[in-house]
Amino acid sequence: MPDPLSPVPPIGIFDSGVGGLSVLRALRRRRSDIPLLYVADSGHAPYGDRDPAHALQRSIRVTEHLMAQGARLIIVACNTATARAIDTLRQRYPDITWVGVEPGVKPAVRHSNNGRIGVLATPSTLSSPRFDSLIDRFAQGCEVIRVPCKGLAAAIETGGPSDPALDPLLDRYCAPVVHAGADTVVLGCTHYPFVAERIAARLGPQVQLLDTADAVAAHALHLWPHCSGQRLPRETIAPVRLETTGDATVLARLAHEGLGLNVPVHTIDL
Repeated sequence: MPDPLSPVPPIGIFDSGVGGLSVLRALRRRRSDIPLLYVADSGHAPYGDRDPAHALQRSIRVTEHLMAQGARLIIVACNTATARAIDTLRQRYPDITWVGVEPGVKPAVRHSNNGRIGVLATPSTLSSPRFDSLIDRFAQGCEVIRVPCKGLAAAIETGGPSDPALDPLLDRYCAPVVHAGADTVVLGCTHYPFVAERIAARLGPQVQLLDTADAVAAHALHLWPHCSGQRLPRETIAPVRLETTGDATVLARLAHEGLGLNVPVHTIDL
């Protein structure tokens, strides 16, 4: 049990870039009294379009940095890193409480009326054994339309959620889902909720979009008291620290546009 007078440990959150801010946003909406430390590994992005070993190597490096800052619960707020690294991270760092993100296949099956489900995700996520396992466990008897959205996360990172240059990519990746007649679509990358309205406009009102950020936040907050030993007064407003290995202006822009956060962004070398 930690000393009650010691600093409250932050929840560590990392992603290959800015997408994990969708998880940070969900955490902050539920609780503002827990310190949050977010690392965007933008200098080494994208994870999802590269060799799986890259995601593992970078996840280990960022984890060690978060641990050095006192994090005892770490959210791998990246579908690719969860798919490619979280099992190794759990074995390598057993004293850390881990929360990953995965495409919401199980809730999609529950919500679908016609048994046709689209999954928009990175190529690496969709080709991972972990994703195959999700399909085997929860989507037997359903038609799952896998749409590998190569370059979409990087484009959101570069131009921001409102960039008109995203239109051709969104058109291309929504088309297979529309053609297949899916009634439920999973946003299988934490970047994609920031363009959810643009995706929904292409899919039509009959298609339900699923984003798992809120469920991830709820699970992390359930675990947090057990690994931190802290129970804070709810009136406390805890700090949010944003760090990036890439361009600080990219993270600052989306934190402001998507979360209303106006805090300094620190550039780090990992």
